[in-house]
Amino acid sequence: MLSNIGVPGLILILVLALIIFGPKKLPELGRSVGQTLREFKKSTKGLIDDEKETIETNSKITEETKDSLQK
Repeated sequence: MLSNIGVPGLILILVLALIIFGPKKLPELGRSVGQTLREFKKSTKGLIDDEKETIETNSKITEETKDSLQK
């Protein structure tokens, strides 16, 4: 979706944002958006790591169960 915007579209969006928010508010807005994206990325990475850990634990339990059943 964003790949269809192009350079003129980005310039238009930046000009509109500058008009709406003003030159003093724009850097603050950019910082807050960046911080929000950083937190979102960190939380999704944590969820993915938790899921990988759960899968690894389940794999180990499955292997241990197979080994105990073979004995």
